[in-house]
Amino acid sequence: MRRFKLLAVFILFSISVFAQKNGATLSGIVLDENDKPLHPVSITILGRDRGVVTDSAGRFTIQAPVGRPFALIFSFTGYTEVQRNFNLSVGENETVTIQMQASQNVLQGVTVTDNRSRTEAGRISIDPGAARVNPSPLGNIESLIKIFVGSNNELTSQYNVRGGSYDENLIYVNDFEVFRPYLVRSGQQEGLSFINPDMTAGVKFYNGGFQARYGDKMSSVLDITYRRPKKFGGTAYVGLLEQGLHLEGVSNNNRFSYVVGMRNRSNRNLLSSQETKGNYIPSSSDIQALLTYQLSSKWQLEALGNFSSSRFTLYPEESKLSSAVFSPLFSANLSVDIYFDGQEKDRYNTNMIGFSATYQPTKNFRLKWMLSQFENNESENIDITGAYLFGERDFDKSKPTFGLIVNPLGAGIFQTYARNQLNIKVTNASLKGNYDKGKHFIQFGAGIERQTIMDKLHEWEYNDSAGYSLPYSPNILQLSKVLKTNADLEVIRLNGYVQDNIQFRDSADVTMQVGVRYNYNNLNNELLISPRVGFSFKPKRWEKDIVFRAAAGAYHQPPFYRELRRYDGTINHKLRAQKSWQVTGGFDYSFKMLQRPARLTTELYYKHMTDVVPYDIDNVRLRYFGENMAKAYAAGAEVRLFGELVKDAESWISLGLMRTREDLQNDQYYKYQLNEQNAPVDSTLVNVGYLRRPTDRMVTFGMFFQDYLSTNKNFKVYLNTLYGSNLPYNIPGSVRYRNALVIDPYIRVDLGFSALLLDTERSRRRSHSPFRSFDNIWVSLEVFNLIDRPNTISYLLIKDFANNTFTMPNRLTPRLLNLKLVAKW
Repeated sequence: MRRFKLLAVFILFSISVFAQKNGATLSGIVLDENDKPLHPVSITILGRDRGVVTDSAGRFTIQAPVGRPFALIFSFTGYTEVQRNFNLSVGENETVTIQMQASQNVLQGVTVTDNRSRTEAGRISIDPGAARVNPSPLGNIESLIKIFVGSNNELTSQYNVRGGSYDENLIYVNDFEVFRPYLVRSGQQEGLSFINPDMTAGVKFYNGGFQARYGDKMSSVLDITYRRPKKFGGTAYVGLLEQGLHLEGVSNNNRFSYVVGMRNRSNRNLLSSQETKGNYIPSSSDIQALLTYQLSSKWQLEALGNFSSSRFTLYPEESKLSSAVFSPLFSANLSVDIYFDGQEKDRYNTNMIGFSATYQPTKNFRLKWMLSQFENNESENIDITGAYLFGERDFDKSKPTFGLIVNPLGAGIFQTYARNQLNIKVTNASLKGNYDKGKHFIQFGAGIERQTIMDKLHEWEYNDSAGYSLPYSPNILQLSKVLKTNADLEVIRLNGYVQDNIQFRDSADVTMQVGVRYNYNNLNNELLISPRVGFSFKPKRWEKDIVFRAAAGAYHQPPFYRELRRYDGTINHKLRAQKSWQVTGGFDYSFKMLQRPARLTTELYYKHMTDVVPYDIDNVRLRYFGENMAKAYAAGAEVRLFGELVKDAESWISLGLMRTREDLQNDQYYKYQLNEQNAPVDSTLVNVGYLRRPTDRMVTFGMFFQDYLSTNKNFKVYLNTLYGSNLPYNIPGSVRYRNALVIDPYIRVDLGFSALLLDTERSRRRSHSPFRSFDNIWVSLEVFNLIDRPNTISYLLIKDFANNTFTMPNRLTPRLLNLKLVAKW
């Protein structure tokens, strides 16, 4: 019996030795971006809980599985996680060198690396890298913002925040204010967004309660910081909708750095699936560069340049619109067939150049001089005629008349003509500074801005229904709309601010931002003073990690190009600034969910607005009344949850409830109604009072979700979901029919899949490989509008033979596939 036991021990020992001798080991060293060893880096095999850590020299050794693929995960606080894939044979010993980059794209809403994101009211920190993986037809930073604030049009980068129009939003890139084209009348004509995600290092978005150091708008601030590279690198991508290249690098002495990005986009595949069939020829391209030079330890120079060119050409052929939401008198769908002749040719060129010089004599004091110029040249040329037939469509496939209108109810023609020219130049010189005095961090600034606007509008529309020109006159021929004006403006604006950021230390972490802005312009000689205050505190004795925050202040908006122009094209030189007083408050709660970091934020807000300039939304084109003729309010609540449902894959959910109303000064209007024949009926004059604003949306829901295979993180899935309840639709140019119609809820689901084709270690194993220098190569498949929801953007109003008015919805894009290849080096 004893001999048997000794034999068993010997066999087990021999098997153990043989296994160690014929197993596989993987060893190496982990370095940072400056080639310095990192310690202690955690190294685990994907799917396992235990692993090893690097020693003080950054070295490691780990026993590896053999005969099957596996992945190593390298993680270290403050650095971007790295995954490397291997497939080792029995007895193989592999040696690798891993280089980790300091984290610049960590979602601060989940991994808190900067506590200011929790103490500033209204602030949302967004991972710019998510813009490339977020399945969206735009694929830009704005598509991420829409998850938090909602959307009504996937073809535009515009967004509305807490009931405000897009013109109420501020955008900064490296402290320079940037603008966008102004004549654009619908999303399909839009080009690229100014912001290049590949060049972006940080994104700060304030959806309310922003500080005095930001400008004079009423809704939001998007503050973008472009990258400061530490070594040579770049990305390139090719997709069905967009292609791009970005390069970055530094000089040998590390004094000079550059980031350059080039993009080209064509929405042809996206637009060819719309209801209006024709030959779409859209194109948009841009080039941007950020150059930085460190003159000395105290002086730094920076130059930011952008040139963007967009072209849109359309030769429309036909459009077939259908809707079942009409009168109970008809059992079939009512439809309209429109046959077009003519063309539309639009051109939008924008360029921006900015220079800055930063002087920092001590670590506590800093000054920054800035000089920039933005120029926008636009032209629209439209000459399109359409003939339409309106009635019941036959949907019986067994009949030869399938798809045709068999019971005509109306017919007519219309013609749209435009020859519009716009040139805008904005030149700005400013000084910004800050002084750190321990518990007080003082910020200040002053600037002067010169705006020159040269505008020429020549538009008219002709409508003929049932043989009569509308509006009908038995003696003369009248056009339904005529706009022919010329305007030359020069406006000088002065602005500035001072702000103190105060840090208190007692039984709670308390911070306060107190500041005031001033703004003066020579157009109407109006001086605006805007005090603002923000407050946050975190109880130290609480076990839960909660930060309470609140803000209040005045947010006034001097008029710019759009607001000044009345519906008839004339300029209102006496238009006053729109004014608002706002208050917001809520809390930020960090906790563990599924043993992973998570964050819950809530905010309540109220905005009281006076001297409001009402407007209508014609597709995405804003048409202002050009008069301070209303007061308004917006009130609501927002809840957002950030977390990781799976490890290292951030997801978030946003829910908003809102009501925004406006009361026009002359509130005696006819209330729009429909009779059984769906014709408009004017009731007696009533005191309407507060009406829904064009952006009044009761419920807004957004979700961004990431996941990957449990056995391989290189196969990922992304889900983007948006829901917005109904919106009011005002018939453009008609105050009489305010809130006449309702646009159905906006529902959209976009889905994306990505797979890693090549990573760094694979490419380095083969010295002859043409992909040796690439960090990684990804391929993505995106499904836009997964549920094929026919969302409505606006309505087409047509008349039948009895002069009754019917509405036909203009739909947005249906389901569409997109394929994209992304390489990084």
